[in-house]
Amino acid sequence: MLKVTNLAKSHSTPQGTLELFRGLQFSVHSGESVALMGESGCGKSTLLHLIAGLEDADAGQILLSGQDVTAMNDSQRARLRRHALGIIFQQLNLIPSLTVHDNLAFQARLAKCLQPDRLTQLIETLGLTELLPRYPHQLSGGQQQRVAIGRALAARPTLLLADEPTGSLDEQNADQVMDLLLTLVQQTGTSLLMVTHSQRLARRMDRCLTLHQGQLT
Repeated sequence: MLKVTNLAKSHSTPQGTLELFRGLQFSVHSGESVALMGESGCGKSTLLHLIAGLEDADAGQILLSGQDVTAMNDSQRARLRRHALGIIFQQLNLIPSLTVHDNLAFQARLAKCLQPDRLTQLIETLGLTELLPRYPHQLSGGQQQRVAIGRALAARPTLLLADEPTGSLDEQNADQVMDLLLTLVQQTGTSLLMVTHSQRLARRMDRCLTLHQGQLT
């Protein structure tokens, strides 16, 4: 479902060029959950950005359901993100002027695939029914995480990219959010690639990849 081949990426820094990785290769199968681990600054978030078409690779190929992300222009990549990708950023990026309900529906409306019954089921599974009229600033950290998960899955993406989705939560809330995330991924058949620093959470995934010195193990 996702196939990355010979991927290379470097960044310019005041000290010179920093090579994050070169010749990177891996795949994620349909319905599979994969944890991505590695020390801070090794390129994990950048890798997610490359897969999502938010940054350009220096070389290599990224195939998502047979579509070459690296060969797309900006408008094609934006369309891919609307229809095939769900993304949970570290900062969550909930829209402060929208209610919980409208934040949940936002991605699906952009993709023109909002299904009220599907959204209602997501809301109930995530335990957000009583919170629908609230705004993001009125929610706890765990509640905001649940809204971000629901928004990302409402459009039924092929692949969900999650960058430390439980990083700001305590262990109990992190476990609860992870329970919901894995349950929803299994119910929808969505593939999951999740950056995490937690060995405990990574062990709950189907597979774990570690990015170290530009290579995956």
